[in-house]
Amino acid sequence: MKTSEVDILIVPGWQDSGPDHWQSRWERNLRTARRVIQQDWDNPEVEAWGDRMAKFAGGATQPVVVVAHSVGVAATIFAADKLKRNRVIGAFLVAPADLDHADFWPDTGGKRWPPEKGARGFETMPERRLPFPAHVVVANNDLYCSYARAEHLAGKWGATLSDAGESGHINIASGHGPWPEGLLQFGQFLKKLG
Repeated sequence: MKTSEVDILIVPGWQDSGPDHWQSRWERNLRTARRVIQQDWDNPEVEAWGDRMAKFAGGATQPVVVVAHSVGVAATIFAADKLKRNRVIGAFLVAPADLDHADFWPDTGGKRWPPEKGARGFETMPERRLPFPAHVVVANNDLYCSYARAEHLAGKWGATLSDAGESGHINIASGHGPWPEGLLQFGQFLKKLG
């Protein structure tokens, strides 16, 4: 498959992805990409985020591939059954944020996880097989999820895994605005889907 043959659902994590983040760039540059807009980026609720993702996926005109980052990866895993019912055929999961070890995360935008008002339903990282193919990209020095933990989770999800080297959390702070290597990996993932 090519990017023109799928609707690409951009799923940012906690606090959204800024304008220079690779997800925002993909949204602007890939014709079929659109971002899920959550009602509350700072105090996520699993059910509300999953419902919004399913609603956006349900409005697609082609098969849907999710492109999630950080806490957006966890949201995707939690909402997998809802997404499958709404035409999602695959997920490209980048730099998962390990909810089970959030006490080791650095500050994010000057804030700590869990947010002050809570993060309902995001207490534990889901470890169940996904109902669609998935690929996980993680750095071996990501402060939000160790490589060993990502490898374990990818196995539980039935996902393939690739090592992004010393790339941090694969965001603006780690120097990943355009992230062309990610776009190449995403293209390879799409080819495997069809």
